[in-house]
Amino acid sequence: MNGYGEILDGTNCFRKTWLAGRLGALTGLVASTYHVVLYTPETKLEGLMRLAKSTVTMATLGAVFAATSCISGELRDAPQDPMNYFIGGCASGIMIGAKTNSFLIGTSSCIGLGVLGAFFKVGRQEGWKLLVYPQK
Repeated sequence: MNGYGEILDGTNCFRKTWLAGRLGALTGLVASTYHVVLYTPETKLEGLMRLAKSTVTMATLGAVFAATSCISGELRDAPQDPMNYFIGGCASGIMIGAKTNSFLIGTSSCIGLGVLGAFFKVGRQEGWKLLVYPQK
């Protein structure tokens, strides 16, 4: 994911979508592996299905976020605006709602992921540090 932040927003949407989709797939694979280990499936096929389902879902959410935020930046001629990340997060939340067939989950995920995305963008612009290491 090192290359994602180096690519200017609103440019090279395909590369950003690819990187975010890969990160989502990796996240889904790790999380679903823990789930399969902690809650042992009855058959190996069921375990494989769980792994695939979570991995594909998270990859899709990452790709939808990156593509939507990048295209939004291009269309709005405001590539550095945090609203693009809000729109990308909201689109990912809508995908969660569609997957669960729930308007309530989709709406709340849209708002939650949108706000999280906007805060992430503002934090990057203002140089917020997530982890602060002690000085020597």
